[in-house]
Amino acid sequence: MDAVLFDYGGVLTLPVRDSIAAWQDADGIDPRSFSRILKAWLSRDADDGTPIHRLETGGLSPPEFDALLAAELTTLDGRPVDPEGLLQRIFAGMRPDPAAFALIDDLRSVGIRVGLLSNSWGNTYPRERIDALLDPVVISGEVGLRKPHAAIFELALERLGLPADRVLFIDDAEPNVLGARHVGLQGLLHTDATTTRAALAALVPDLPITSGAPA
Repeated sequence: MDAVLFDYGGVLTLPVRDSIAAWQDADGIDPRSFSRILKAWLSRDADDGTPIHRLETGGLSPPEFDALLAAELTTLDGRPVDPEGLLQRIFAGMRPDPAAFALIDDLRSVGIRVGLLSNSWGNTYPRERIDALLDPVVISGEVGLRKPHAAIFELALERLGLPADRVLFIDDAEPNVLGARHVGLQGLLHTDATTTRAALAALVPDLPITSGAPA
């Protein structure tokens, strides 16, 4: 293995579900309404015309998506959902995971290249930090492609200049891991930084099994 491509949300950050739960609680959202629309708009059987797919590829702006999503959501007390800044509120609690960034530092220290391959939901990425650590940085909304389609993995490989079987892709969404494997990359389903580090240590003998990152 010569390189690792990381997803961002839920892999290099603390769990996205925690931020979503905090938003639902603060806005009084009925979780069932969000789960229903998320399932419909993320359906693998749907074409790329769903609002999520269009948002991920840059075909729909965050304010346009906010309006569409707000119209589909219901609140526990029957109030309408305010569309303004909806995505910002959903991801307001998403924070970088210190253990994941410590893993990046340790991979770089033993000569493994690291990059980012992320489906964007209008997120604000810590660009100064990730641009300094990760190369390439492939974000769906910037390149007009999205996971799990083959084309975005092929673009990342082209920018790495490496064959697929020498690259490991890490994501917390199984369809994306399967998409990477379909193109020939190695794929690892992420659950937390500790288990991901242990899996990588089995592939990279010089990688420390533990990190000094704060909990």
